[in-house]
Amino acid sequence: MSNLPADLKYTESHEWVRTEADGTLTVGITDHAQEALGDIVFFEVQQLGKTVAAGDAVATIESVKAASDIYAPVAGEVIAVNDEVVDSPEEVNESPYDSWLFKIKPTAGAAQDRLMSADDYAKSIGD
Repeated sequence: MSNLPADLKYTESHEWVRTEADGTLTVGITDHAQEALGDIVFFEVQQLGKTVAAGDAVATIESVKAASDIYAPVAGEVIAVNDEVVDSPEEVNESPYDSWLFKIKPTAGAAQDRLMSADDYAKSIGD
């Protein structure tokens, strides 16, 4: 089984989500996603400061193999970007659960029922 921290939630599109003490959500990509992408060479958040709907593309991550969109796990405002990952995107390959990509402030009542537990995510990727 992959390394899936049990304290995180997961999406079908391979993002991990950590709820912070202030209610904001920190978002990154899973170990499974970074493995599938290969060596990550570029990361950019296009929606900083914007309100997005759940499932909207918020960022782009590029590897030597492909470019992929990173999606908002819930509706809300994109309030922060991890500049360290922008400057050194390979950190996502080295430590995907420590290398967050962006933070989102959920809108009031934003549904989080699309988020999966570590066990459910493991089943969804056949782990």
